[in-house]
Amino acid sequence: MEPAPPPRTAARYDVVVVGGGHNGLTAAAYLARAGRSVLLLERLDHVGGASVSAPVFDGVDARLSRYSYLVSLMPRQVVDELGLSLRLARRRYSSYTPVGDRGLLVDTGSDDATRASFEAIGAGRDHTRWQELSADLERLAGRVFPTVTEPLLSAAEARARVGDDALWRAVVEQPLGRTLRERFDADVVRGVAATDGLIGTFADLDEASLIQNRCFLYHVIGGGTGDWDVPVGGMGAVSGALRDAALAAGATIVTGAEVTAVDPGPTGGDAEVAWTADGGRTRGVRAGAVVSGAAPSVLDALLDAAGATPSGRATDAAPEGAQLKVNMLLRRLPRLREDVDPVAAFSGTFHVHESFDELQTAHAQAAAGRIPETPPCEIYCHSLTDDTILGPDLRAAGAQTLTLFGLHMPARLFREDHDTAREAALAATLRSLDSVLAEPIEDVLWRGPDGEPCLEARTPVDLERSVGLPGGHIFHRDLSWPWADEDADPEGLDAPGTWGVETLHPQVLLAGAGARRGGGVSGIPGRAAAMALLD
Repeated sequence: MEPAPPPRTAARYDVVVVGGGHNGLTAAAYLARAGRSVLLLERLDHVGGASVSAPVFDGVDARLSRYSYLVSLMPRQVVDELGLSLRLARRRYSSYTPVGDRGLLVDTGSDDATRASFEAIGAGRDHTRWQELSADLERLAGRVFPTVTEPLLSAAEARARVGDDALWRAVVEQPLGRTLRERFDADVVRGVAATDGLIGTFADLDEASLIQNRCFLYHVIGGGTGDWDVPVGGMGAVSGALRDAALAAGATIVTGAEVTAVDPGPTGGDAEVAWTADGGRTRGVRAGAVVSGAAPSVLDALLDAAGATPSGRATDAAPEGAQLKVNMLLRRLPRLREDVDPVAAFSGTFHVHESFDELQTAHAQAAAGRIPETPPCEIYCHSLTDDTILGPDLRAAGAQTLTLFGLHMPARLFREDHDTAREAALAATLRSLDSVLAEPIEDVLWRGPDGEPCLEARTPVDLERSVGLPGGHIFHRDLSWPWADEDADPEGLDAPGTWGVETLHPQVLLAGAGARRGGGVSGIPGRAAAMALLD
């Protein structure tokens, strides 16, 4: 989208939205549809934040979901209420995990095939337990997920909605590591389940803070089923649909506009937002309310620049992401050691060295300041489900994409000598991947017109620099429970009945992933901010 010219005459809007990520766009669309005058300011020359598609490799006709890549947490209610033109494709295969020369294939279309796969790796006793856990989590999802578009429940109300004290204790009250040890015998089965607690979260599975449990919960409740779907057309189709909805409703979107200060103003009065455009020219605009799609720590910096007190939303600890994202384009799928259909293996989540013990070992090494010797990671192939992201020549040639998400790669490992550390982390990750394949992944990489292999690695520091995520944290900060939590809310901002987006300034609301029910591509906090204002 081309940068829009700065507004010339409007000195005041009902709402100014800071940041054009998918949540900022969601808030803008809801508020504009409700008749509010809305100005959205985005620092980059395009909207979408981390929910974008991009031609990553020069001269290669492929638009990859560069940062975020799957959708689970976006409620159907948001799609319907905003009339989004968006299609999500369901994946038949849940996951494949190489185990020596065999592998564990979880096929949601065939319980018999899944059982046989468990038995083939010596984990036959865990199959029934796997099915029981899946049923428990689907029941949990069906009861918790509908609450995310309501005002916050108390923890007691949420527990009553779940209606199963044993399940509540297993997911909410005791460390995830203990729950998985109690459920399963096989180390690899424990690990496959455990990864849902570690995506975007740097944690020991036995950590007393239960940050891993919170991450796990968000990964298993999406859509009321826990399914993770492929956005047809890439992640840019999601943010593009939200942008179109906001524009159609009358919102004004200005790109290339960096907000430099937010003055909340007096209670009941107007807020003021300062921003720069046109090569550094400073502008200002008044607003009845400010909705921030930026991280809480970024919002606090903007408030501080105006001499205002903090929002009450940022934590004392600086956010820190912990992932290595690798985007690849292949000539074809790599060969596997096991005689399994590569389409089945790569259509879902392909787990690499993600057994329970391997995850714990990698965390300990990273916590000690070292790149893990055998980095755990997981990959999937978008183009097997949706080949529209590839140009016709690539499709005809049989090209495929691979998205790799490496765990336990905290930003601290890349602060001192970023480029050297990134190369070391990438090399270790590719060695880890190659160890479970029948051929090196580099042998099947597509090469661009310049002869260079189509591979891109992005560290947390890269995400901080390019997308503005503090510490490269994909959730803006550590996830919180999707209900009121008095122990973690000393300012009393998330009382039952609120929307989880309020700040200490009545005119300023949080709408990004750092809100109470933030994280993932969902639109939930963007909608919540709009509901809080409209209420």
